[in-house]
Amino acid sequence: MTDVSRLPGAYEHLWDWQLEGSCRQAENSLFFHPSGERGAAHKAREEAAKAVCADCPVRIECRRHALATREPYGVWGGLSEDERHVLLAPRHRQPVA
Repeated sequence: MTDVSRLPGAYEHLWDWQLEGSCRQAENSLFFHPSGERGAAHKAREEAAKAVCADCPVRIECRRHALATREPYGVWGGLSEDERHVLLAPRHRQPVA
């Protein structure tokens, strides 16, 4: 018989917050831009996604997840791809020798 005593326990508690997300009631396409989307259409879709996030009960957990995993796409926790990129950018860049 296989000894599972050394295996880690269940991790669903780390993901349970996703079940409470306001985004679950919206279309995925609201949070992830289609290829080539630019200008006013991009801004309007992104603002609509952020409006869903604004009242979300798990917005902070979602934001923390996106920043911790460096989620490259979509609106997560009310932050766009570009906003997350700025927050994660190194503050002190070393000069190239």
